[in-house]
Amino acid sequence: MKILFAAAEVAPFSKVGGLADVVGSLPKYLEKDKDAEIAIFTPLHGCIDKNKFGIKEYPDSEMWITFGWQGHKFKLNYCKLPGTKINVFFIENDWYFGCFKEVYPKYLDPRYEHERYIAFSLAVLEYAKALNFKADIVHTHDWHTAMIPMFIKANYKYDDFWNKAKNVFQIHNLAYQGIWHQDVLDFANMRKDIVFNQWGLEHYGMVNWVKGAINYSDAILVVSPKYSQEILTGEYGEGMDYTLRMNQGKIHGILNGIDYTVFDPKNDKNLVENYDVRSMKKGKSANKKAVCEHFGLKYNPDRPLVALISRLVDQKGIDLIRAEQYELMNMDADFVFLGSGAKPYEDLLIWLSNNTSNIRAEIGYNAELANQIYAGSDLFLMPSRFEPCGLSQLIAMRYGSLPVVRATGGLDDTVTGEPIDVANGFKFWRYNGWDMKECLYYAINVYKNKPKEFEQMRKNAMKADFSWKVSAGKYMDLYKNLLK
Repeated sequence: MKILFAAAEVAPFSKVGGLADVVGSLPKYLEKDKDAEIAIFTPLHGCIDKNKFGIKEYPDSEMWITFGWQGHKFKLNYCKLPGTKINVFFIENDWYFGCFKEVYPKYLDPRYEHERYIAFSLAVLEYAKALNFKADIVHTHDWHTAMIPMFIKANYKYDDFWNKAKNVFQIHNLAYQGIWHQDVLDFANMRKDIVFNQWGLEHYGMVNWVKGAINYSDAILVVSPKYSQEILTGEYGEGMDYTLRMNQGKIHGILNGIDYTVFDPKNDKNLVENYDVRSMKKGKSANKKAVCEHFGLKYNPDRPLVALISRLVDQKGIDLIRAEQYELMNMDADFVFLGSGAKPYEDLLIWLSNNTSNIRAEIGYNAELANQIYAGSDLFLMPSRFEPCGLSQLIAMRYGSLPVVRATGGLDDTVTGEPIDVANGFKFWRYNGWDMKECLYYAINVYKNKPKEFEQMRKNAMKADFSWKVSAGKYMDLYKNLLK
């Protein structure tokens, strides 16, 4: 079975969010199935370090592809996914990808952003043909590659190389759908009379690539069972709930995993002291001291250290922190925040950091510091408005930091709040600041006054298995069922 992955970002080469972790980790476990032959395609972004990863140009790879009323030149680069025999192919084009030092550059013209991923999608299909990688399964991710199922079912309908491929489209976050005016279809060489309708990608008079992928794919994957049900409702469906209900029989909710060879407190080189579940108390204490020192907080073993590592956007519940900021200042706990995003939220965290004795923030992202925070924190806050799966709570549990989460999507699927003897975190249900505050007070109380119960919860969290091993088996079962 040949499986083709196409995604805008792939860890460790390029990473902005959880999408990169999934595409960089899942194939490692799929490869263990002897029937699986995998290839991954991603853009050669200007931020990718070719020397670091040993990325080389594929021999005689220059190719011209015509779209947007003119020819465009591409090249192909490749290397192995670290620790595997899987080829990762990088689509090179200086006009669309090489000229940026970011995966998703800020302040781009939206039309140009659509052109970038139309170019990438067409190049994936043409280079796969050139390599004779005739995929049985084409697995695409989010709106950046959502046009691929449509190209296969429309433009390549009579192409023997592609017309038998099964399309699997994975939604990592339904909030981003790839919406633009219908003239972009002319640029993409797509016939409006075939695709621009309610059974295709037309959505309220606009092109919507995610809607097209939902309608044209053979299976739709969602990154947690709870989220697969939530998106069928008006509250979480982001205007796509009607289309999803019409395609409900194709939807499958499979929980994301994390790579336990990467996120392992016993071997993580970023930590000041490594530990496992047996040496957790000593190891976490050493890392907590280091985190407190980094952020200029006084180390106090009797006060819990609460962490948040996140994109600072509406989805992540940062407005609840704003609503309860004065309560946080007076809690018997210390807080550290790491992330970047919307300027009002960045300004809020900077103000709190500069004007409180127990709250500190660092704007930006630092992978080494993030792992130290996972290891050094006692509680990990995720008050999300919605959360398709969430990886941060899984990493936090792996490092013995107990999640404090709103029970939505993958957070509800992975965090067990009661009873304490089997719990691995704390949950609240209603999306408001009061409930988040009360949940934090409860978690702090358990930390301070029920140390044995808190220690047992930490052990439960560290022993929980959220590796890719189980989830990868479900992916393979889905692929095989599609091919029957």
